[in-house]
Amino acid sequence: MNPRIVVFVTAAGLAAAAAGASAQQPTAAQPVWRAVQPESGEVHLANIRQLTFGGQNAEAYFSADGTKIVFQSTRGDHPCDQEYVMNVDGSDVHRVSNGLGRTTCGYFYDHDRRVLFSSTSLSGKDCPPPPDYAHGYVWALEDFDIFTTKVDGTDLRRLTRTPGYDAESVVSPDGKSIVFTSVRHGDLDIYTMRIDGTHVRQLTHELGYDGGPWWSHDGKKIVYRAAHPATAADSAKYRELFAQHLVQPLDMELWVMNADGSDRHQITHLGGANFAPYFTPDDRRIIFASNAKDPRGRNFDLYLVNLDGTGLEQVTTHPDFDSFPMFSPDGKQLIWASNRHGSQPHETNIFIADWVP
Repeated sequence: MNPRIVVFVTAAGLAAAAAGASAQQPTAAQPVWRAVQPESGEVHLANIRQLTFGGQNAEAYFSADGTKIVFQSTRGDHPCDQEYVMNVDGSDVHRVSNGLGRTTCGYFYDHDRRVLFSSTSLSGKDCPPPPDYAHGYVWALEDFDIFTTKVDGTDLRRLTRTPGYDAESVVSPDGKSIVFTSVRHGDLDIYTMRIDGTHVRQLTHELGYDGGPWWSHDGKKIVYRAAHPATAADSAKYRELFAQHLVQPLDMELWVMNADGSDRHQITHLGGANFAPYFTPDDRRIIFASNAKDPRGRNFDLYLVNLDGTGLEQVTTHPDFDSFPMFSPDGKQLIWASNRHGSQPHETNIFIADWVP
């Protein structure tokens, strides 16, 4: 499981309730979705539709034309996540990864003709084993490489060739660069490379976990999450876990830097785990997930914050997991993953809503 993606989903799962949801039954002429009501206080969300039903579904991101979604899902005969594409109404779901290993971090590019994602398939056809929780709650730094394929799953190409973790990749707005997280130089840092995997450049250098990067819409800035050890004891613990290909993600804050890695600065000081940041359409604010109200709890909500750390505003209020937000290309819709309205505990599904400014 990619740290950015599913481990929080699994850990955050609470008993879900389906009361108040009206089912939209699929037919040949109907979309495959279910209308659900927003929770009290969710004033930015209207016309909410549930797009997936059952299992673990997360990291759902729009195509550039806004008509399709790429997402990761554990379903069918695959015991761990694979990459899928569907229409924005939930129809025409089809797998684009090869069904081997575990995949994560899907993203459309090349005028929506190709999909980028990371996979452990070169390390074996089976799912990687779960991490050892003897050290507490940890994420496993699995042997991911970054791949690309056409949207029909053909023409699989490998982009990274270094040992260890290469994942959390997103294509720049101009389609020329990829930002990603890697352990290639002995720590979890953020890098950029050209769209063909060449000209790799390291952007962060601080000890600790720098990851989950995302471009601003104008391509000038990158927002990311970071967990930097504060004391010598913290540094020793981080290095001990890292040597075992593990990281403990309990305390992460949001940072912003220029696209060349300059002017790195922290923008949240909330405590707990703050992650999955995405710029609002005007690039003036960040929407992200946080458990800051209970830093050791499982209830993650979506929040908005200004780039200087002011103006914190809660977006979701459901007492379960809400994360991985992304605005549609026209800025009129928000997609995210949530434990709400599941048919059983720990179920995570994809939801889309009209955005109310």
